[in-house]
Amino acid sequence: MDVAADVVIVGAGIVGAACARALARAGARVTVLDRGAAAAATSAHGEGNLLVSDKGPGPELELAQVSLRRWVELAQELADELGPRFPSIEHDAKGGLVVVTSGDGLTGLRRFAAAQRACGVEAVEVSVDGARRLEPDLAPGVLGGVHYPQDAQVQPVAAAEALLASARRAGADVRTGVEVTGPLLGADGELAGVVTSRGEVPAGAVVVAAGPWSAEVAERLGARVPVRPRRGMVLVTTPMPQRIRHKVYDGDYFAATQSAGAELQTSAVIESTRGGTVLIGSSREQVGFDDRLRTEVLAQMARRAVAVFPFLARANVMRSYLGFRPYLPDHLPVVGPDPARPGLWFATGHEGAGVGLAPATGDLLAAQLLGLETSVDPRPYAVDRPGLAEPRPVLTPTEEARR
Repeated sequence: MDVAADVVIVGAGIVGAACARALARAGARVTVLDRGAAAAATSAHGEGNLLVSDKGPGPELELAQVSLRRWVELAQELADELGPRFPSIEHDAKGGLVVVTSGDGLTGLRRFAAAQRACGVEAVEVSVDGARRLEPDLAPGVLGGVHYPQDAQVQPVAAAEALLASARRAGADVRTGVEVTGPLLGADGELAGVVTSRGEVPAGAVVVAAGPWSAEVAERLGARVPVRPRRGMVLVTTPMPQRIRHKVYDGDYFAATQSAGAELQTSAVIESTRGGTVLIGSSREQVGFDDRLRTEVLAQMARRAVAVFPFLARANVMRSYLGFRPYLPDHLPVVGPDPARPGLWFATGHEGAGVGLAPATGDLLAAQLLGLETSVDPRPYAVDRPGLAEPRPVLTPTEEARR
């Protein structure tokens, strides 16, 4: 594609922002459209995780490893470019700690970590004493775990806004409160842009980066992508002296992220913020876009968190919130062209890893669209890959140990 061609990106969350920055800095003329405010949907309802600890060997881990390196670079690039008056993205290489409370769970976690190490992940097995040196307030029942020094975090809204600000400096036009209602067709019926609630926007390429709403946008443009919303909830405590040093989660978290089931699944994911609050997750369930909080889900999350850090039983919760993750059945994002609809592209389906995978996604999308060399093989993320039709089974660490 001509590097100076017009590109419309539908979605101003962190994935759309990363795509906009990569394309604009490569010389494309970029327009970002969002029916709401920038970074106000999925990106605003997550924890800003940059994780390798929850990803097994394969394409998602490869994308995460590239993104982790890019986030380190971006933290400095964005600070230099936008200056001290722009809010920090709060890049924090705090590291992660996965803990287990059963012998079977520990065996499965060791196998999982060994496979990750073979792919270049820093996964350091720790004993009970080692785990307590990292996190002194762990529950007595913890038998050990694995320390992931590469795990990090950013403030997701600040990071998305910084990427958009950088894209604007490179010439991108970001328009909020604009809803895409249909395709703009050329003389021969080809996709030539989008029709919106505020008029037509011509473009040589249209990128759908609308998170869990991507299926709806794709349908309006005459295409299909099997993205579904997967709801998650988070508890937030009142500020307290910092007693949790890492992102800490139990051994069931990986299986929950990779499950194809629609039923409710919870696991303990706990971390402190710079403001002194503690974020407690996580839950996953497929209930469409039902945005009603369920107290029984919050109670399950709280019980699981207390099982890891007993002192949290005395903590006060000041609020809770929920969001929708863009789920695909094989747990890999779609990044690339729609072979059945020339001119239509996708960057979506990251589920809960959108923040962590955003930089590599933006680079991969831009390189493909502009005909440049890609840093990773794009084929595993193709929209017509077989895995989208056949969910793959995932075993918990306990099930893996019993095989």
